[in-house]
Amino acid sequence: MQTNVARSEIAALRAKLEQVQGRRLDVPVLPTHPALAALLPGGGLRPGSAYSLDPSLSLLLALMARPSQEGIWCGAIGMPELGAEAAEGLGVALDHLVLVPDPGARTLGVAAMLAEVLPVVAIRPSGRAMGAEVSRLAARLRDRGAVLLVQGPWPQAEATLRLSEGEWAGVGSGVGYLAGRTVTVTASSRRWPVPRKARLMLPAPDGTVAVAPAASEARGAVDARGGRVGREAGVRAPQPIGAGRLGLDGRPARAVG
Repeated sequence: MQTNVARSEIAALRAKLEQVQGRRLDVPVLPTHPALAALLPGGGLRPGSAYSLDPSLSLLLALMARPSQEGIWCGAIGMPELGAEAAEGLGVALDHLVLVPDPGARTLGVAAMLAEVLPVVAIRPSGRAMGAEVSRLAARLRDRGAVLLVQGPWPQAEATLRLSEGEWAGVGSGVGYLAGRTVTVTASSRRWPVPRKARLMLPAPDGTVAVAPAASEARGAVDARGGRVGREAGVRAPQPIGAGRLGLDGRPARAVG
């Protein structure tokens, strides 16, 4: 009897939360990389929700990679430096990626239109978003079940992901190529009392995303070109991803932050 009462109370509470938030809480989340899933509420990207990210294309593309690989369409608005080579290198399926480099002054309006047909939309607002625009876009996300990835702050975000303590590998004694970056990803959410953290390779030497090895394994690690971990080598201002490399067309690759 007590079990049945508890279940009915839980169901009633869920219904109230869904009414207030404007979306169902039991909707399956969109998949993302396993290394990032542990940092997200529900283990993935929740339809109808927005996520606030650091202005890092590597983090953004890592979140979009798995959905696009599973046939889910993704779009990026207002990011002219985002190149196809960089996206593909981090696992994004180019045949399910839409790029709108210059949306003009109507970034949120374009995002609302794309959310009608694309399950995942990424934006970089050029200025402070107005409350009415944010509310309209949030309503569209809930109505269509789309996910919004925002490079920058966003009100009522499902989660906020920040990068810190970055270390690059591949340069030793001023010689070599940048081969990978290890960072700490911190996730904050109103669903958690304490932020979650993970040490990831973003990107790993092969250009993908991976859980960083333990400190004892990484200390003094040497890459294929003889370079050492950036902090030990005294690298203070490393180049962006792709610096010194050739792209798929044989030309210098586009750098990604």
